[in-house]
Amino acid sequence: MPNFKYTVKNSEGKTVNGNADAKSRENLIELLRKEDFTIISIEEDANVQQKSVAAAKKVKLEDLVIFSRQLATMVEAGIPLVNVLDILGQQVENKAFGETVKKLKDDVETGSSFSQALAKHPRIFSALYINMVRAGESSGMLDEILNRVAVYLEKTATLQRKVKSAMVYPIAVITISIAITIFLLVKVVPTFKGIFDMLGGSLPLPTQILLGVSDFLRKWFVYGLVGVIVAVIAIVRGSKTESGKLALDTIVLKLPVFGNIIKKVSVAKFSRTFSTLVKSGVPILSSLDIVAKTSGNKIVEKAVNNAKKAVQEGKNLADPLSKTSVFPPMVVRMISVGEQAGELEKMLSKIADFYDEQVDAAVDGLTSLIEPMIILFLGVIVGGIVLAIFMPIFKITEILG
Repeated sequence: MPNFKYTVKNSEGKTVNGNADAKSRENLIELLRKEDFTIISIEEDANVQQKSVAAAKKVKLEDLVIFSRQLATMVEAGIPLVNVLDILGQQVENKAFGETVKKLKDDVETGSSFSQALAKHPRIFSALYINMVRAGESSGMLDEILNRVAVYLEKTATLQRKVKSAMVYPIAVITISIAITIFLLVKVVPTFKGIFDMLGGSLPLPTQILLGVSDFLRKWFVYGLVGVIVAVIAIVRGSKTESGKLALDTIVLKLPVFGNIIKKVSVAKFSRTFSTLVKSGVPILSSLDIVAKTSGNKIVEKAVNNAKKAVQEGKNLADPLSKTSVFPPMVVRMISVGEQAGELEKMLSKIADFYDEQVDAAVDGLTSLIEPMIILFLGVIVGGIVLAIFMPIFKITEILG
């Protein structure tokens, strides 16, 4: 997405300079006019675009969580926003993020609203963040909304850490186990093959199979490794296309054990995001649009977009969600009850809390299940290799005896 450098006048007649990402020059003009700016000049700035991308890559969710919590606390304490941004810009540990905060302070100081300043950095501040701040500004409840943003980001970060801990440990152990097995087959087993050839005689079937697998790996290992690398690159590139991402997300949700955890995470994220937006006063159609874009899963995004179309047509929210495999019947019924009672945000919040606990339980269960399975895997594979190697030696010992 290109970056543009612009000069405009705000509703008070003050000149405001800034940078913003936009799909096109026309798209930016439309956005600026919606904010009641009078446009003076707009120029594409490739250099700023590169810096913006680099800065966004360096900003982690943890940085945003700390910033949001400190921002909410200071604003709630009655400190002027410009002073808060000045303080945070100096004390933020991430230098790239610190520069962004200083730009926010400069923009607010020259007449931009906080939401307008945030909108110039869409790679760092999501549509959810920007829209919630805008709703807080329009309702005069910025301190309360910032507090909700901070709570939301803290819970999102906690959820991400849980999922990573569930995924990283078994993947790391399985990878190491496979590496050890390949090392034994490629380096250790061939050493014994020379000994077996010297001894002569027929080898037991398990030993013959082991030597055959070892020979196959030694001959084709490099080609297999290249094939795996090519397949990974193809999957990564394919996942960047719409159809590829949809196919990959469908497979991920159907994975044994992991798919169930990811599904629960998706429901928890959907409920938490939607609840936070609705409670903060963001219109329901805008909320659904943001929830779809921030879902991180094409299946969920498609379901939410269908729900948005239904709401636009005057229908309820629950029916289109019930037609997807992502949202369980209990969730759909709770959303339906929330709609009928006029307390949708409360019901969504309860769903999010429930599924946060479900994710906790699933992660704990996965960890307790994975450990004995890995031990069993290593025992069978490594034990089988050792047994196949020593079977001929036992046979020779018996003959000599």
